[in-house]
Amino acid sequence: MKILITGATGFIGHQLVRVLSHEHKLTILTRSPAAAHHQLGAEHQYLGNLTSLSDFNEFDAVINLAGEPIANKRWSDKQKQLICQSRWDITSRIAELIKASDNPPQVLISASAVGIYGRQSAQPIDETYVLSSLDDSTTQDFPLRICSHWEELALSAQSDNTRVCIMRTGLVLGLSGGALAKMLLPFKLGLGGPIGTGQQGMSWIHQDDQIRLISFLLNQTQCQGIFNATAPTPVSNYKFSKLLGRALKRPALMPMPAIILRLLLGDMSELLTQGQYVLPTKAEEAGFKFTYPELEQAFASLID
Repeated sequence: MKILITGATGFIGHQLVRVLSHEHKLTILTRSPAAAHHQLGAEHQYLGNLTSLSDFNEFDAVINLAGEPIANKRWSDKQKQLICQSRWDITSRIAELIKASDNPPQVLISASAVGIYGRQSAQPIDETYVLSSLDDSTTQDFPLRICSHWEELALSAQSDNTRVCIMRTGLVLGLSGGALAKMLLPFKLGLGGPIGTGQQGMSWIHQDDQIRLISFLLNQTQCQGIFNATAPTPVSNYKFSKLLGRALKRPALMPMPAIILRLLLGDMSELLTQGQYVLPTKAEEAGFKFTYPELEQAFASLID
């Protein structure tokens, strides 16, 4: 296949490129082609923008992972705008080019996040959960607002010729990026522990299963629509902390009060104090098998 990938230099993107390059011809869309060329290799084509293209006739598939990292900086108004536009603008343009194609890509795989489910109780939810409309009570739920419009833009590209798969991703576990890499130091120092009540859900997925799921959706022509990219065993923040401490052979007894976290992080603290227990029902029904369905097993594969 000829595949266009956005977000290829990111935490998951660079690993995906390595896996797909064995069988497919890849074109990388990036703001810094020279840097991406150095990071990902000379065997790929590189595009600095999409302005030179009037359609996507040359591509068999598009994988859209681009977006400003949501947890890298405090959520100022400027940062919120950057987070939104870095997702919405590129996804809108991709959809436009697919719709302008006489021979469009067979599939668009586009990222989203479990934050679209908003604040949930301990009741597990899957893709059948009916999302609330963005009324006055939900407009302040920033992740929900980002993802709702992001998905809407991607789904606008769907047609009889192009299937669209949306991946609602949870906490991706790996050591080269993402939240786990940032959590390791305090836990190694014995300063890790539950956040707030510790009862909020943490829906997670091992990096290898995330990449395998993308490849699965790429090749399974019956798959379209929403897919939760989460392991089948979401856990509470309390259990996550305990298992991480056990994997590192360190205590995990230092709770972080929610009010302190909010003082430190502002609105972004909601990513840690609010959560959901999200199940990957559609992926499993389609035949996807998780290599790491259990958190203890996932930690063991990543931590010596």
